[in-house]
Amino acid sequence: MTENNPLQELIARRIAAAGGWLPFDEFMRLALYAPGLGYYARGARTFGLGPGDGSDFVTAPELSPLFGRALAAQVAQAFDETGAREVWEFGAGSGALAASLLAELERLGRPAQRYVIVDISSTLRARQQQRLAAWPQVQWASALPQALRGVVIGNEVLDAMPVKLLARLGGRWHERGVALAPAPCMPKTPETPVNRAQAAIKTKASAMPGGPFFVWQDRPTNLRPPVEPEEMDVSESERGMAADVVTEIHPQAQAFIATVAERLRAGGAGAAFFIDYGFPEAEYYHPQRRSGTLACHRAHRMDGDPLSAVGEKDITAHIDFTAAALAAQDAGLHVLGYTSQAHFLINCSLPALMEQASLPERAAAMKLLAEHEMGELFKVLGLATREWPALGFAAGDRTHRL
Repeated sequence: MTENNPLQELIARRIAAAGGWLPFDEFMRLALYAPGLGYYARGARTFGLGPGDGSDFVTAPELSPLFGRALAAQVAQAFDETGAREVWEFGAGSGALAASLLAELERLGRPAQRYVIVDISSTLRARQQQRLAAWPQVQWASALPQALRGVVIGNEVLDAMPVKLLARLGGRWHERGVALAPAPCMPKTPETPVNRAQAAIKTKASAMPGGPFFVWQDRPTNLRPPVEPEEMDVSESERGMAADVVTEIHPQAQAFIATVAERLRAGGAGAAFFIDYGFPEAEYYHPQRRSGTLACHRAHRMDGDPLSAVGEKDITAHIDFTAAALAAQDAGLHVLGYTSQAHFLINCSLPALMEQASLPERAAAMKLLAEHEMGELFKVLGLATREWPALGFAAGDRTHRL
């Protein structure tokens, strides 16, 4: 990617218009979702089984169709408990999860009368339409309705929502944002911060090919994580002027969950299941996790630099499931359960499905359960408009840890 690519120039103009600094959540939003330019909006393949297929990461539905078939058992129970017959899936990717769910729900005798996909990518929508052509009940929407009676599914959706970065320096909290890298040949007496930033854009693009385009910049803030991370003993050389804690908070993910809750309550009945990697609050803000969870994925490799190769790689953060559950409860939903992906899928009879599968299919499905693969890293949070004993949390429920 060249230094004067359209996405970087767009972000640079936004930085200029904002006076030379953008909060990280706005930078992340543009990097991932800027129309036609952001990572998820550019039309490139992002998920697959390995770097050989041009993808950047693997998701459970792509890894094994048994993931969707097991999840269907929980959706079928939710249909029975709520009286709903609609599924709303956010971020449906290639349509792999929808295909597995729809087929298995039919096999279970609980077919979805309507299956609605909410996805911002027109390219992905085209792939989904081709893959799901056999199911006329599949529809697409750009937003939730004001009232929703159905089952909401979000697999690896919350982790892709922009986060705010907080850095504690010398005992004081700062919000970490993004500025333009200092460039040579800057005007000596810029009239305004905007002029200075705009001059930096031009100079950077023409005079510093290959150099860093964006840099971190911290500003004092009243924002705080929900738990104050404890101080850790570090040497003077380690401490220096660097932040002793960098972490994330998730106001956008919490607002999204609150909106889902409000629409489900307005519809009278429904449930939601979110599958993602993350931790409860006490683990998320543990003192040993003082560098936070922000990460990037490209060609099935992970790095910690979201300011480079902007638009060419995924940017993500783990989920604070305590905050997610509290947002749902504050908006009137009940927590059905919280557990690891492995426990959830076992409760939903994945082992029985594996017995009927071929050896290669079993090997792929084992990655969904293995502790060193997806089984423990990924968690499942279940929510509903009223309480009922959800199948996926029958054993191994960890709600008490939230």
